Amino acid sequence: MNVIGIIAEYNPFHNGHIYQIETIRAKYPKARIIALMSGSFTQRGCPAILDKWQRASHAVLSGIDLVLELPAAFAVRSAQNFAHGGVSLLSRLGVVDGLSFGAESPLAFLQCAADSSKRSDVQELLHAYVQKGHSYAAALSHAIAQSSGINEAFLKQPNNILALEYLRALNCCATSIEPFAVARIGAAYHDEELHDTYASASSIRREIQTAAPRRNLLAKVLPANSMEALFEAHTEEAIPEINLLFRPLLAQLEHHTLENLQEIYGINEGFENRLLHAASHCLTMKELLDECRSRRHPQSRIQRLIFHIMLHLRRQDIHEFDENGPLYARILAFNRAGKSLLHEIKQKSSLPLISKTSHFLKDAALKYSPEKRTTLENMLALDIHATEVRRLCLPQIAKRGEDFQRSPLFISDKRKTPA
Repeated sequence: MNVIGIIAEYNPFHNGHIYQIETIRAKYPKARIIALMSGSFTQRGCPAILDKWQRASHAVLSGIDLVLELPAAFAVRSAQNFAHGGVSLLSRLGVVDGLSFGAESPLAFLQCAADSSKRSDVQELLHAYVQKGHSYAAALSHAIAQSSGINEAFLKQPNNILALEYLRALNCCATSIEPFAVARIGAAYHDEELHDTYASASSIRREIQTAAPRRNLLAKVLPANSMEALFEAHTEEAIPEINLLFRPLLAQLEHHTLENLQEIYGINEGFENRLLHAASHCLTMKELLDECRSRRHPQSRIQRLIFHIMLHLRRQDIHEFDENGPLYARILAFNRAGKSLLHEIKQKSSLPLISKTSHFLKDAALKYSPEKRTTLENMLALDIHATEVRRLCLPQIAKRGEDFQRSPLFISDKRKTPA
């Protein structure tokens, strides 16, 4: 493999991510690595703990050659859409021949599960379980396990869930990109306790959001640049909190009818009734999330729906995005090897490389209705609006317009400069 892609969130960048990079380098020492990274919001519908430029720079300082933003149109979606959007974008770059991802199980096991998911009997079971009220992820694992005899417990492990979707996306995109699974080490994905060397991102976020984060423990699980950025954000009250979206959400819902909400992507099965009822008396975001939660609507899905409401993301918008796939590659950070990759992408890909947002979308155009913009402009506008919504989640609100003001970072000899 000459160019290997990683689809990630780096929320925040930690030692487990360094382990993945080192594992790739050990097997493919001459390979260059491209990371597709979620921008201002993560797949679970939460604001990223540090802004996308900071997280991208930490990745390049630790061995990634080029970081591109995974558009929010795919990043803040289900695991299936997240994986498909990422694989599609990597494939369209025209230079990527490998995809690396973490997994709790061997690649052969996961490939067997991915292959079985295409069978008609599995698809029938999948739809039957969804009709019974199971979430898509749960329905898929039930269907594969029931039809193939694969142990369902393995399919439910967090990294395996995404790994399975990456493999299914590779099959669906008919790409020549080869998978490269890296065995997960250290803490479990959702483990909230800090462990030496390799801790989960969840436990790191939980610790830095305490009143007095323990520097000695975080120093063991984070590279120095990532740790210092987190402590600086903690000191300056610059760590976002999804709870701060509660009042803006209530203000939005005051103007929504049931019919309006039914236009929003992902809102169906009567969820609009439950949401409006909860909003009529809940006093905190936690209360609202608790009241709206169900087997079919876990907290992560509800948080994504809140994001979609805040950005007024309609079904027809998503349908258009999915039909076209990712339409650009937005550059966040790169090193010298990444710079050569950008030259190759320009030669081999039809996708535009975005380094200056204003060259593709003017600030004034953000006020236009989606019908007055192109699909690319609407996709890019969603990324920009996501950054502005993340700004609302900061205890000390920041200035607007970062996406128009900030340039990609060129990082050479561990120093960051605007490109």
